[in-house]
Amino acid sequence: MRLPEEYAKYLGLGAEIAVLLVVPIISGYLIDNYFNVEPIGVITGSIIGLIGFFILVLKLAREQFNSDDKK
Repeated sequence: MRLPEEYAKYLGLGAEIAVLLVVPIISGYLIDNYFNVEPIGVITGSIIGLIGFFILVLKLAREQFNSDDKK
């Protein structure tokens, strides 16, 4: 029964994407509140999260491309 392994793989990927996007935004929000510079921290956190997301997508695409070449 291979389905639970597949679900675990995609669930892990979804959790990784969620953490990659949420942690920098929350960190930026906390920095905004601590230093009292309202939008800068959240905007910076959002940009960092998106950059991390795109790096992850490129890494996954490269892995997929390499596994297709081996077949």
